Amino acid sequence: MKTIFQYSLKKFRGQILGWGLGLAFLAAILVLFYDTIAAEQEQFQQLLDAYPPEMLAFFGGALDLLSPSGFLGMYFFAMMPIIMGIFAVMAGSGLLVADEENGTLDLVMAHPVSRTGLFAGRLLAIAAALAGILVLGWLGFALLLPFSSLEVNLGHLAAAMLSLGATQIFFAALALLLSLLLPSRKTAAAAAGLALISSYFASSLANLNEGLETLAELSPLTYYQGAGAFDGIEWGWLAALTGLAALMALLAWRLFERRDIRVGGEGGWRLPKPRLRRERSVDARPALSH
Repeated sequence: MKTIFQYSLKKFRGQILGWGLGLAFLAAILVLFYDTIAAEQEQFQQLLDAYPPEMLAFFGGALDLLSPSGFLGMYFFAMMPIIMGIFAVMAGSGLLVADEENGTLDLVMAHPVSRTGLFAGRLLAIAAALAGILVLGWLGFALLLPFSSLEVNLGHLAAAMLSLGATQIFFAALALLLSLLLPSRKTAAAAAGLALISSYFASSLANLNEGLETLAELSPLTYYQGAGAFDGIEWGWLAALTGLAALMALLAWRLFERRDIRVGGEGGWRLPKPRLRRERSVDARPALSH
C-alpha cells in the first residue's frame, strides 16, 4: 500500500502545485486588497449599501465585510466549496475507473498487490493531495499577514481550511462511490457535480427563503463553516461530514472488491435482458394415421 500511495501522490504533484499555488496567490491578493479597503472605508461602505440585501444573504447573510471574518467569508471562503469541489469530484471519480476505462487497471492488478491495498493507497493519496492544496492556500495568507492590517489568527484560518477540507473529502468520496455504481467516470463526475451545485444552492437559498430550511438541512454544505470557524469550529459538524465520507468510502471499497474489472472502455447500466420465448414450430396439418 505504501508504494501505491507514493506513486499516486506523485501523480497528483502537478495538481497540488497548480491548485495550491492558485489558492495561495488568491489569498495573498486578498490580504493586500484589504489594506486598500481599510484606507477607503467610507467609499467601500457606500458600495456595500448599494448591494441588494438578497445578494449578501445568499453568501451567508448580512455580514460586516470590513471585519476580517466578513471580508474573507465573502471573497474567499464563500466560493471555495465550488472551486475546490471541481478537483475533489474529478479526483474521486477517476480514482479507479479512469484506469479501468484506459485499459490499464487490469495490468496494475496483475502485480502482487491486493485490491484493498490499491484502494486504500489511492484514497489516502487523494486525502494527502487535498491537504497539500489547502496548506499551500493557508501559507498564502500566513506569509503576507504580517505586512497587512488584516488581523486574523492563523489558528482560525487553519480551522476554516479544515472545515473546507471536510466538505471536499465528502464530495470526493461521493464521486468515488458513484464511479463504481454508474457506467462511466463522466456519468459519475456529472452526478457528483450536480450534487455539489445543488447542495450549494440549497444551503445558500435557505438564507433567502425560510421555507427551504428543511431542504437545506439535507445539504452537506449547510455544515460547511468557512469563515464562521473564526468564532469556534463546530466539531460535531466536522465529524458528521468525515463520518459520512468514511461510510461512502467503505461502500466503495466493498463494491471494488466484488467488481469485475473491465479491460477498457465504459460500462453499461447492467439492466436485465428480457428472455425471448422460443416458440416451437408446430405442423398445422394433423398427423395421418396408417
